[in-house]
Amino acid sequence: MTDEHGNELICKLPGRFKKQYHLKQDKQYILDIATIGDRIKFIRNQDGSGVITKILERKNYFSRKAIKLRGTAGRGERLEQIFAANIDNVVIITSVSNPKFNNRLLDRILVAAESSKINPIIVINKIDLQDPEIYEEWYDLYHDIGYQVFLTSVTGNIGLFELKDRLKENVNLFCGQSGVGKSSILNGLYPKLNLKVGEVNTVTQKGRHTTVSAVLKHVDDETVVIDTPGIREFAPYGIEKNDLAHYFIEFLPYMNECRFNTCTHYHEPGCAVVEAVDNGEIDVQRYYSYLNMLETIEEDAVY
Repeated sequence: MTDEHGNELICKLPGRFKKQYHLKQDKQYILDIATIGDRIKFIRNQDGSGVITKILERKNYFSRKAIKLRGTAGRGERLEQIFAANIDNVVIITSVSNPKFNNRLLDRILVAAESSKINPIIVINKIDLQDPEIYEEWYDLYHDIGYQVFLTSVTGNIGLFELKDRLKENVNLFCGQSGVGKSSILNGLYPKLNLKVGEVNTVTQKGRHTTVSAVLKHVDDETVVIDTPGIREFAPYGIEKNDLAHYFIEFLPYMNECRFNTCTHYHEPGCAVVEAVDNGEIDVQRYYSYLNMLETIEEDAVY
């Protein structure tokens, strides 16, 4: 943790905190008690370390369903893995190519941000690797929905100044698929970070993890960035089937026009959302993302 003077120190969590939570032996299922971004009270030891005495109330936090290990399917409840707390922006880094733009993963992260009431910022990186018509299609889709989207290239020094200006005076959580250039962007924005940069496997088109745990850095007096390990799987936590559509913000103008107030916008007659998709008013790719997540929620409901 960092104290009021910007000094970093190691703080331990007393055992009494752990008794307040239901924990499982498998590390993939442990519920986070204290996390990056938490504000705490602590006692400083003589050796310079600290002991946490209180975790202050969070204004928000960003999380996903804990990933299950192989061979654990069907055993117990899917718990929550918390990335960070007290965040202003979730900065979602994607890439046009190498690896290919992953709109399904992006949509899942957007749903998690919307459900946590955290402002999402979309960054489409590596625009120097593709023709403009490729990335402009994705830019237009998410921009027209209402999201703030930045087009960037670290090698071409494109879009970094505008992005840096947007992040000022905020706590910014950076997340994204491995290999999309998250560490390169952070180094381009804040060279003193000097983060390790990985490469993308040319066969699998998947990046190699260079960040192994979340790291919080004060890049100036009023701006904080949190770097997180690359994401390969993401499922929003705690969202029920009837609530999912509320986090696809372009659905909202149509939902009250559905024939049934419990409409899941899938198979019910008189669905205004489906009609809007058919009329081209809602993008079909976003609707497919919605159906994919709806199916995942229904599968998880059997636990």
